[in-house]
Amino acid sequence: MISVVLVDDEQALRRGIRLILEGADDIEVAGDIGNGKDGVGMATRLRPDVVLMDIRMPVMDGIQATQLLQSALPSTPIVMLTAFDTDTFILDALHAGAMDFLLKTTTSEALVASVRAVAAGQKLLSPQALAHLLAMNTRKSQEVCGIDGLSSRENGIAQLVAQGLNNQEIAEQLYVSVATVKTHIGHILDKIGGTNRVHIAIAMLERT
Repeated sequence: MISVVLVDDEQALRRGIRLILEGADDIEVAGDIGNGKDGVGMATRLRPDVVLMDIRMPVMDGIQATQLLQSALPSTPIVMLTAFDTDTFILDALHAGAMDFLLKTTTSEALVASVRAVAAGQKLLSPQALAHLLAMNTRKSQEVCGIDGLSSRENGIAQLVAQGLNNQEIAEQLYVSVATVKTHIGHILDKIGGTNRVHIAIAMLERT
């Protein structure tokens, strides 16, 4: 059973998301709360498999809360919730350590699928999230840097990561082994100062 903590200041939305998630036979909502500060406390206490976190909240916003949770529970994936497909704080949230983001208007199926994916360790932005980031064409100062220092092969792999391909799919497309892909991704992360595949996707998107 996948346990979820939901942090959002809109009580009606929390109630709706709870109903959606608990309608799945493999997900339970361990707790929900209305601000980032209390959300950090609840998640730290309950240690859920996934945290769903609103970006804009009173007392403490989702970005600060995500940063604190990344220190307290580094292995717990966080999915950001936003009401705006042009929210300029989305990249800040991803830099803070979020693994994916969802619009609050997303379908029930997409919400459940995202929770299942991050709980299973698929630490890569969903195709929907990548599409929104590309559409935003956001230009911000990079916390993840050095993307232009990649070799030709590393650059190609980084582009495929940003397109949402997993290691197996990249290996098949480039006719190399999965181990080779993993090695290249490790080198890319070292060069850009990142810690996971999401940082590669962010860096490539910010370069466009």
